[in-house]
Amino acid sequence: MITEELRVDTGGRSLTDLTEALVSFCAGRGDGLVHAFCPHATAALVLIEVGAGSDCDLAVWLEEHLPRDDRYRHRHGSVGHGADHLLPALLGAGVSIPVRDGRPQLGTWQSLVLIDTNRENNRRRILLSFLSG
Repeated sequence: MITEELRVDTGGRSLTDLTEALVSFCAGRGDGLVHAFCPHATAALVLIEVGAGSDCDLAVWLEEHLPRDDRYRHRHGSVGHGADHLLPALLGAGVSIPVRDGRPQLGTWQSLVLIDTNRENNRRRILLSFLSG
């Protein structure tokens, strides 16, 4: 298995498209499985369409269902930071994607996206692992 660490500066954005980095990581590796993992307690990885409104819809959904207020027991950091800690439990910290001929077999409209609502940390690590097969 080959693993590389991707460093991401979200720049305060809630959604960051990582598809290009994923495609680049898989290039030339042949057939196998790629796994992307986010080792953070306040961020998640998802497969979603970007650019046609689904990404904006997800951002709105997150604001509606994980509001930034003082309802959470987890209270260190800014008000509403407890919502950030629920994010990976609801959306997931990793995804696995089949790879054929060095290309991740994403659906036509699928992109790998980092979801990060934590306003206190813009620097993230993503582990990309390739298992040949």
